Amino acid sequence: MDAVSAARADARTIGLDIGGTKTDGVVVGADGAVLAQVRSSTGSGAEGVLATAEQVFAELGRELGEPLRCPVGVGVPGLVDVGRGMLRHAVNLGVDGDDLPLRDLLQQRLGVPVVLENDVNAAALAACALVAADDVVYLSVGTGLAAGLVVDGRLRRGEHGAAGEIGHLPVDPAGAACGCGQTGCLETVASGRALARAWPTPDGPPAAALFAAAAGGDVHAVEVRDHFCWGVASAVRALGLAIDPQCIVLGGGVSEVGEPLRVEVVRQLRALGEGSPFLASLGLADRVSMVPQHYPVAAVGAALVAAR
Repeated sequence: MDAVSAARADARTIGLDIGGTKTDGVVVGADGAVLAQVRSSTGSGAEGVLATAEQVFAELGRELGEPLRCPVGVGVPGLVDVGRGMLRHAVNLGVDGDDLPLRDLLQQRLGVPVVLENDVNAAALAACALVAADDVVYLSVGTGLAAGLVVDGRLRRGEHGAAGEIGHLPVDPAGAACGCGQTGCLETVASGRALARAWPTPDGPPAAALFAAAAGGDVHAVEVRDHFCWGVASAVRALGLAIDPQCIVLGGGVSEVGEPLRVEVVRQLRALGEGSPFLASLGLADRVSMVPQHYPVAAVGAALVAAR
């Protein structure tokens, strides 16, 4: 049996979530249970991404104690041409410019069928399953800031695969330069990278350190936290006005802070609505929930992509 035939015969699927700082890999059973999970730092550039994916794939096999022959769904940031398996403008991966045939390159390395999808789109599918709804915006606050849109049960990718790239919406003409080439984008305010600049820490995740300091009464920490959460709330507001979804689910690396992040974003949303009866009437704050802590939503979503 060749690799493709063996993969089709295996009811399991693999999901790889390749992010700007880390890559999560999972093996998911036919019943949706996570059978194995591996995390590794992501190498930079095309070769770094390929090498990391190959490493995580191999480690998943070692976790299960057998070679893997099942399909792999891969979620990556940037603009993804799903049909052609091409990636471009993934600035957080060090991949920019011309199309990168990532799907085909990964298939050559892994020896199994690969399906490519934008990482946040993949996570949105898993978020839909978590909240049992089919009209969902998943807002990923990770290295960057982006949203996955599921409208009436279907992913909305957009004409150029750019639907949901909310992080590159400019909000401050005098703000910081963004990696996309614009100035003052939401991503320069509300992302893991922006938070690390605003609250650098020698050890541990900056988000956890910031929220702990703010909870302890550090005045500067409170200012930084509030500005960051204003940026996240602004992204929720823009998505709510554009899509008007049933549910808005927060995820991404920064969401590991847990309930304090949701509480502060909700507070900022209510503040934004104080001067606008129209905005307040939309009840955006009441639609916000979070992915459970430590749940690999993007990797599980990538496995769902492979299962489809």
